[in-house]
Amino acid sequence: MKRKNKSLILVIITFILALLYTVIVKTVDVNVIGPMMSKVGFSTINNYFHNLIGYNDIWYKITKYLGLLPFLLVAYYGINGLMQLVKSKSLKKVDKRLIILGCFYILIGLCYIFFEKVIINYRPIMLEGVLEASYPSSHTVLAITICASSLLISKYYFANKNINKLVNIITWLIMIVIVVGRLLSGVHWFTDIIGGILISNFLIALYMYTNERV
Repeated sequence: MKRKNKSLILVIITFILALLYTVIVKTVDVNVIGPMMSKVGFSTINNYFHNLIGYNDIWYKITKYLGLLPFLLVAYYGINGLMQLVKSKSLKKVDKRLIILGCFYILIGLCYIFFEKVIINYRPIMLEGVLEASYPSSHTVLAITICASSLLISKYYFANKNINKLVNIITWLIMIVIVVGRLLSGVHWFTDIIGGILISNFLIALYMYTNERV
């Protein structure tokens, strides 16, 4: 019971931090520093980091294609769940961990759609001549949430300990490189990356809490 209470507290704290940070990014030190006269919060620090880093096409391409790898994990667990469903012919007999993970993936997707519609700020550069939503960094959110959730469940789906260890090491590397590389690419403001991390922390905390209640 105490562990569940701690997990719930963690969910509440991470949610409040993510929410407050997002509100602050939208309202504090807002100035026109982006393309097409777009306004950006925390403009002083964001402008500083953007001028310092600039745009790096190599890191952009690395993170663009590396960002596809976490979806292999989505496919792997999805296939496992589908095989269990076909074999048992009952959703009730599918591992609840996989059902929760599937719902978690849907939540991530809804989060992505929400921030595509509710614009906090736009990118510091225009990709292919289009001004796109930039907050939070979707690559950061996808990398952290998908990879971290896999790290929590992988031991149940990679029976061989050595294989599981190798998969987890690769998963950690992918997650770190994507997050750091996305910042170095210059296609996001500094606060977009931090926002992605905070929102991901909330989502993972919620995922862990849900798993503990099963």
